[in-house]
Amino acid sequence: MERQSADYRQLRDRVVAMILDGVLKEGDPLPSVRNVAAEYRVNPLTVLKGYQQLVDEGLVESRRGLGMFINTGARSLLLRGERQKFLGEEWPRVYATIQRLGLTAEELLNGSKPSSDDAPSKPAESKPSEEER
Repeated sequence: MERQSADYRQLRDRVVAMILDGVLKEGDPLPSVRNVAAEYRVNPLTVLKGYQQLVDEGLVESRRGLGMFINTGARSLLLRGERQKFLGEEWPRVYATIQRLGLTAEELLNGSKPSSDDAPSKPAESKPSEEER
């Protein structure tokens, strides 16, 4: 039972990533339940459950006899939610790491690795460790 739960969430996340990446666009059909079940070796009910979650979230609509299709506005809806999630959950941890490592904006934008000679002139402030107290 737990395996099915993880599988349908992974399937949902895979479709979400495809929408965000522009692989699936508004109005595009989702692959058939049968094809997805065969390709990923999962039960068709698991695929249906993943697809139903997308319907419940307003990202996908079911057209009787035709299949499932990406709704208009699905990408912008996802972007809003994913941006809020990133800024609220992930960014604070990323920002704390940037501060801890003393990385500059230039290093972040260029992806350059500072050598020991390129150490920041002003070290990032940090709390003293147990040994320093």
